[in-house]
Amino acid sequence: MGKYIKESKELLNHIGGKENISAVSHCATRMRFVLNDQSLASKEEIEKLKIVKGTFTQAGQFQVIVGNEVAEFYNDFIEVAGVDGVSKDVAKDAAKTNMSLLQRIMANLAEIFSPLIPAIIVGGLILGFRNIIGDIKFFEDGTKSLIEISQFWAGTHSFLWLIGEAIFHFLPVGITWSITKKMGTTQILGIVLGLTLVSPQLLNAYAVSSGQVPPVWDFGFAQVQMIGYQAQVIPAILAGFVLVYLERLARKISPASISMIIVPFCALIPTVLIAHIVLGPVGWAIGSWISTVVYAGLTSSFGWLFAGIFGFGYAPLVITGLHHMTNAIDLQLMAEVGGTSLWPMIALSNIAQGSAVLAMIYLHRKNEEEKQVSIPACISAYLGVTEPALFGINLKYGFPFIAGMIGSSVAGIISVSSNVMANSIGIGGIPGILSIQPKSMGMFAVAMVVAIIVPFVLTIVIGKKKLKL
Repeated sequence: MGKYIKESKELLNHIGGKENISAVSHCATRMRFVLNDQSLASKEEIEKLKIVKGTFTQAGQFQVIVGNEVAEFYNDFIEVAGVDGVSKDVAKDAAKTNMSLLQRIMANLAEIFSPLIPAIIVGGLILGFRNIIGDIKFFEDGTKSLIEISQFWAGTHSFLWLIGEAIFHFLPVGITWSITKKMGTTQILGIVLGLTLVSPQLLNAYAVSSGQVPPVWDFGFAQVQMIGYQAQVIPAILAGFVLVYLERLARKISPASISMIIVPFCALIPTVLIAHIVLGPVGWAIGSWISTVVYAGLTSSFGWLFAGIFGFGYAPLVITGLHHMTNAIDLQLMAEVGGTSLWPMIALSNIAQGSAVLAMIYLHRKNEEEKQVSIPACISAYLGVTEPALFGINLKYGFPFIAGMIGSSVAGIISVSSNVMANSIGIGGIPGILSIQPKSMGMFAVAMVVAIIVPFVLTIVIGKKKLKL
């Protein structure tokens, strides 16, 4: 007899029974259901179960927060329900039938970037660390940095660029690989395609931006510029999807006996040619336009308004899953202007939502059961993962969520008005300061304090009235 048989039976009943389950899987802390009719699931009754720490619907999936015991609970549930569990990828595919076209596009974009996030985060931390030891003049009365007085740290600074360059300059390789992986086509072809976009024989994208004239491939009747697309996001995305569809087409028309030869040849060569003639220039133009518009919005006389709206609205974006689209904008800003002022606001939003939870911990300091959810959620938000805070606490009560949005908005206005820039995407929340450019660290710290104090105070004041404490 499993440990969670009783709770599993209750959950099955409140979720609409076996017949209402199209697919079920689990992740690190949550049960993920694709339901035939989501209206049959009783959120109120489910959230009364002692093991359940909250529920929410995202990307077409009804998700039940269980916590670290989710794997054991999942095994008991599928035994009680008599259903077969599926992988997260299969559940995601099934869930897309419940999503709008825009949601499906955003979900696909998120799934492309998700496998890249660990590398991008470590890359951001590396660049941030290099800033601290290489750019901040701590020594000899503020005249020298650590690398200027220590050969060891100078060597470390130089060595770490090897990793930073691999992550950010060669990002198109990761993107084209991730697209082929997600779409179920040949991943090595995706890697090769990405390499052709950043090959050393091409003129570096940064050199092109500075005005250098690129060499050309001369075909006699036409010439193609030999331009690299280092750190460019949109050209890689466009090229990746062209490769996928050309491979699928080639596989359909090719006899099975020679498909090993025909399919890669007919998919890869045309894609590389199209990428350098059409997709690269067009993608670069689109990316430059997006980054220019966003950067202009952030640096204009109305930048404070843009920041206030973005800071206020980012947490709701997390709920819908649309927040993943900011990754592409951040990466494009990094490539175009040498940093991003968008990502610091994301880190501040994480902090603000965590601070609202911190206030709820204080308000419920005598409620041990509530603290089992709120304390881990607060820590998680302060480290950049806000879903437990949002779905487990803040949305449950409502007013902490709004307080966090207000605090994020105010902090965002301070950040943008002070021209705070990050070198790259990094770990969100409080550790996010490591990714901030040295000259901006002081004002970012001020914005962090605001993101902590404003939501905390608002939540306490409103909570004492709402909860009648």
